[in-house]
Amino acid sequence: MHGMMMTQPLSIIEILRYAAGAHPGGEIVSVRTEGDIHRETYAEAFGRAAQLAHGLEGLGVGEGDRVATLAWNGYRHFELYYGVSGMGAVCHTINPRLSAEQMLYIIRHADDRVLCFDVTFTPLIEGLAEHLPEDLVLVAMTDRAHMPDSKLELLCYEELLEGQPDTYDWPELDEEAAAALCYTSGTTGNPKGALYSHRSTVLHAFSVAVALSKSLKEGGRVLPVVPLFHVNAWGLPYAAPLTGASLIMPGPKLDGPSLFELMDGEKVTSAWGVPTVWLGLRAEIDARGRNPEGFGHVVVGGSAAPRSMIEGFEKSGVDVCHAWGMTEMSPVGTHGLLSEPMRELPFDAQIDLKSKQGRRLFGVELKIVDEGGQPLPHDGRAAGELFVRGNGVISGYFNNAEASAAAFDDEGWFGTGDVASIDDKGFLVIQDRTKDLIKSGGEWISSIDLENIVIAHPKVASCAVIAVPHPKWDERPLLVVVPEGGEKPTLPEVHEMLLEHVARWQLPDDMVFVEELPLTATGKVSKLTLRDRFGDHALPDVG
Repeated sequence: MHGMMMTQPLSIIEILRYAAGAHPGGEIVSVRTEGDIHRETYAEAFGRAAQLAHGLEGLGVGEGDRVATLAWNGYRHFELYYGVSGMGAVCHTINPRLSAEQMLYIIRHADDRVLCFDVTFTPLIEGLAEHLPEDLVLVAMTDRAHMPDSKLELLCYEELLEGQPDTYDWPELDEEAAAALCYTSGTTGNPKGALYSHRSTVLHAFSVAVALSKSLKEGGRVLPVVPLFHVNAWGLPYAAPLTGASLIMPGPKLDGPSLFELMDGEKVTSAWGVPTVWLGLRAEIDARGRNPEGFGHVVVGGSAAPRSMIEGFEKSGVDVCHAWGMTEMSPVGTHGLLSEPMRELPFDAQIDLKSKQGRRLFGVELKIVDEGGQPLPHDGRAAGELFVRGNGVISGYFNNAEASAAAFDDEGWFGTGDVASIDDKGFLVIQDRTKDLIKSGGEWISSIDLENIVIAHPKVASCAVIAVPHPKWDERPLLVVVPEGGEKPTLPEVHEMLLEHVARWQLPDDMVFVEELPLTATGKVSKLTLRDRFGDHALPDVG
């Protein structure tokens, strides 16, 4: 027997329609590539999304067509999120940090019809031009006065909207219809596409809004440093307007001083981003001796946050939420906000919890399995490969049957490639990526555990631990360090620090110094690059 309720398909455009009417005070503040700061309300964004849909329709874009973006966090990028998906097309965000080869691959693989780009990426587009599809329409995201001087045939974004009606007959789409497309960073092999639906996106926005209610609320001012071109900025472009929180868009300026000035001036209450970004902001906070005005909450994800970073924020009065997820999960899967009873625990016990990856969002299920695929207990001790399922998790990769077949177990759960444990309170701990674990004499060493300890050394600015071959032990850890200032730490110093937390056999056999760590397109340390560079490193004979 069915319930007797209306059936209204879930649709992304309804989020913005709701925000325009229910949260008139919510706004999008953007640092523009033109050099100034732009402001618009959600109501104004809703009208401009309608104008954009009319303009794209005039270019021949129809339901299911892919419209690509190559842009920073800003109001025009936000409008594309809604105007494209709302009209039934698919918003395909492209990461500008990908290699030219990977970028061309995904443009062709996605079969993009239109590419909208910020003018700072004009040289990049010109470099790709001769290899782009001949019928790809290029739209520069600016006004006529700031159009780039280019030999390419470019349309102007603002002229595309100019004169168009600010209302649109938004179609009633099947909620399972494709809405957005995002490719993995492709550090090994070609990038793979996660094709999100209206249903999955709206449900994910609900889950994020509920889980992260500390920052996502009416009157909140949220800074997404996580890019809109990377896994939908962790769902913020959808969850923020749903709750009435304003979005403060930083544009291309993501260095510590620029972020501090923007946050201070706009009274940002919550900021979301990867650890590498917060290292720069923390340095600026330390230099100025204060937090930006109003700043009280930070969400850290993308890679494990060092305990020292979490402690630094917490001691300065900024509440840290450690989160975890994947492109294939829409992307947020867990959050680390503590319950009220947990906030009564001693400081160190709270930091212990915040250093974990947190508890699952509603709509996300987690399981860990052994090498034979058998489920392991959630007791905080057993560790195995992490599998997930839920309404925001992909059921396959876009137009890639081979990768899809390898990604799921016999029960249809998606294999994350992470090794993890889950405790009896539901907190997830990512031990390592399966490919980054170090197998020494039959025992596993977590590179993440070692890195999170070493990063607290005063002479270490950043670090990474990788496996290098060993004739006796199969693999042994090598520590790669970017020193802080001119003075370098010694290996005995590092060993002494590590021995307070790990067994002697887990200590790195050697240490090398670099000026900077290579990063992937998503801002994570590229251990693949480090393994290629130091794979033949000769370890000292340590027995």
